[in-house]
Amino acid sequence: MTESAFYKITGRLDGVTAASHDAALRTMLTPSVQALTIDLAELDYVSSAGLRVLLLAAKTVKASGGGITLAHPTPNVHEVLRMSGFDKIFTITP
Repeated sequence: MTESAFYKITGRLDGVTAASHDAALRTMLTPSVQALTIDLAELDYVSSAGLRVLLLAAKTVKASGGGITLAHPTPNVHEVLRMSGFDKIFTITP
């Protein structure tokens, strides 16, 4: 049975917070999870450490045959995602 999961990130996704978000996502992403939506509406800042967390989550979900949607990024976060090429890796919804 395939499952969907939802995860919300608020504040900053950076070197200070990346490990806790990575741990939470690893716990959530069982092999049956094939669709993950990450809500970025309240994410103010993302660093390279934060981008790595998103990439690791994508790799995990892709191994199960699924994908990740990044939902509602703020304009500045959306620009970082676009400049990093993440708009080619992830589905990004307004």
